[in-house]
Amino acid sequence: MVLIRILPSWAIPEREVTPPSVYYNRRRFLKGAIAAGIGATLLPTLGCQDRSISSAKLASGTKPLEASPNPQFTDAGRPLTAEAIASRYNNFYEFGGTKSIWQAAQALPTENWKVEVGGLVKNPRTYDLDDLRRKFPQEERIYRFRCVEAWAMVVPWIGFPMRSLLADVEPTDRAKFVRFTSYYDSQVTPGPGFHLGSLPWPYTEGLRIEEMANDLAFFATGIYGHTLPKQHGAPIRMVIPWKYGFKGAKSIVKIEFLAERPATFWNTLVPSEYGFEANVNPNKPHPRWSQATERIVSDGPAISWERQPTLPYNGYGESVAALYTG
Repeated sequence: MVLIRILPSWAIPEREVTPPSVYYNRRRFLKGAIAAGIGATLLPTLGCQDRSISSAKLASGTKPLEASPNPQFTDAGRPLTAEAIASRYNNFYEFGGTKSIWQAAQALPTENWKVEVGGLVKNPRTYDLDDLRRKFPQEERIYRFRCVEAWAMVVPWIGFPMRSLLADVEPTDRAKFVRFTSYYDSQVTPGPGFHLGSLPWPYTEGLRIEEMANDLAFFATGIYGHTLPKQHGAPIRMVIPWKYGFKGAKSIVKIEFLAERPATFWNTLVPSEYGFEANVNPNKPHPRWSQATERIVSDGPAISWERQPTLPYNGYGESVAALYTG
C-alpha cells in the first residue's frame, strides 16, 4: 500500500522549512543562555541597529518554560522567524507607535499578575500565573503571525488553548461574546504619541464565543522556550492565528463574557480600516494598501522583506472557515 501525504493548503516544500533539529538545538542553547543571564553568542541583527543586542538581552527577565510541542502545530509551512527579529519588531501601542518599543515596554509591571474572569459565567475566577500554568497544561504551537500592516512572521508560542479556560469557567447560554482587556496605567503606558481623537483606553479586543472555542484560539504565556518578554505582551496574551495581529490583545488583566458585541480599541477608532472580525483576507484590501501579498520578516544581515501571496484566513481556513458561513 502506498501512503500519500496530503499537505495542508498553506504548506511549502519540506526542503524550504527549517529542520526541527536545528530549531530545537538552538532553543536549548538559548534557554541555557537566558537562565545563566549571558548572551555571548549574538543572533542575527536588524540592519544598522545596535549589533551588540542578543536574544538573551531581548528576553531579559524571562525564565525557561517547559512545554511539549503539540504535534498538530509543529510545521507552519515556513521557516521560523529568528528570535532577535521577532523580539525587536513589535507593535505595543500602550508604549509607543513605532516598531522599536521593546525597551520602553520593559516598564510594564508584571509582578503578582492577576487575570479576572467574569460576566456571564457559572464559575467566575481570578487566576494568578501559577494558577494558569498549574490548571492548564502548557504546550508549544508554531503559528503563522500576520499583521494588518501586511508583514508576517512564524512564531513558536507556549501556552494553552482558550477552550480550556471556557471549560473551567462555564459560560452561560446568554454568553455570545468575550471581551479581553489589557493592562493600562496612564503613568506607565504613555500611548503611541499620536491621537486619532480620544483614544479608548484600556486596549480591548473581542471574539464571538464560537471563535474562542475553536482549537486554534490560544493564550500564550511563553515564546521561544521561555516566558513572554514584556514587548510580546507578558505575562499572558491572545494569539488568534487566522486573524490580523491587532486582534491579539497583550498583557491581559480581565476577560468578560457578554451577551452583546463589545466595543474594541481599533474598531472604535477607525471602523472602516479595522473590522471586528479582522480575518486575514487577500481579497479585501485595507483602505490604504493591498492585502494580496505579505512581507515576510526574515533573518539575515538586515531585515529581509520577501513578498509572498497572502492566504485566506492566513492559511488556516480548513479549521476556521466554517465559523463564517453565511
